[in-house]
Amino acid sequence: MAAKKGARTATRKRKDIKRIEKGQVHVHTTHNNTIVTVTDLNGNTISWASAGTLGLKGARKETAFAATETTMKAVNEAKIHGIKKVEVFVKGTGQGREPSIRAVQACDVDITMIKDVSPIPHNGCRPPKRRRL
Repeated sequence: MAAKKGARTATRKRKDIKRIEKGQVHVHTTHNNTIVTVTDLNGNTISWASAGTLGLKGARKETAFAATETTMKAVNEAKIHGIKKVEVFVKGTGQGREPSIRAVQACDVDITMIKDVSPIPHNGCRPPKRRRL
């Protein structure tokens, strides 16, 4: 039988599976959210996740539980591509710094390096003017 006029055929884009053994995990924790990105050594993104993509809203996005679940989701997606060893780069001042590192270890991935890349001001903002009474 011929296809009906206007009928659509379902086409799916095939996910290419990369063979990458070493990678980097970038964890960005703030007081409002946690974003985890898994990249190869050149910085090309393999997988990512955030607390918002897990369906968490509001104050629950900043918790240690959210950071753990976010990190596990991103790393498990990257394990499909063959990730076995990672370097962890942590940025920010949120509650999810240490829990996200523990979550990487829980995913059976070897951590070769942990580095804090939080931005530090050298001189800071200009202070407010002196108060006159």
